[in-house]
Amino acid sequence: MSEINDEKLFEYEQEISKIRIEVLKKYEEYNKTMRYLVADAPIETLCLPKAIETILINNGYIRIYDLFDMDFTKIKGLGIVRCRHLTACLDEFFSML
Repeated sequence: MSEINDEKLFEYEQEISKIRIEVLKKYEEYNKTMRYLVADAPIETLCLPKAIETILINNGYIRIYDLFDMDFTKIKGLGIVRCRHLTACLDEFFSML
């Protein structure tokens, strides 16, 4: 009898483990989707200094998601200090999510 209960408990724990993995995977997908949806906001949402905002808009970056996977050092007019400021603003924006 105890052997049957142990076997059922083991199967139950395996199923729970599978469900946990599935829930975590779905949560990661949901989190990523939400970040992209929230990032559809205009760059003005970042409250950047006007100079940085103007440089980004002039280079065609009008939404926060436009900045994903960008090498800020390749954007003409953004020096080291402005890149750091932009990165800090993005970090702050995503930390609020």
